[in-house]
Amino acid sequence: MRSSVALCLLLFNYAVHSHEQTPTYPEWTVSGVSEVKKTQIRLWNSRPDIEYYEIGVFDGDWQPIPFVTAYKILPVEYLQEVKVDIYIRESNIEEARYVCSLSKLRSSNESQTLLVTRICSKFK
Repeated sequence: MRSSVALCLLLFNYAVHSHEQTPTYPEWTVSGVSEVKKTQIRLWNSRPDIEYYEIGVFDGDWQPIPFVTAYKILPVEYLQEVKVDIYIRESNIEEARYVCSLSKLRSSNESQTLLVTRICSKFK
């Protein structure tokens, strides 16, 4: 009995880390360019094994929507926060439903993690 309890504790003692993305429901605001809207998301990296995140904007069928950021793949150090400005044409706003961040694995990563996390926010 004790060995089965110890085995369960060992198996379920694995901590799962992910990243955070806020706001949950971003809104489009006016940008400095005509016919272009802007939103901002915040990424927080709580994974020591991941250093890069990819940003994407998708429609309701998860098809990519064209957008612009300073970088589509962002370096985010462990326990650091990055704010990302996302720009989109007004003609694409009705189609855009989600903005997502995806953790990117490096082939030279020593931890050999196979867990990729994707967090999405839905536009209001």
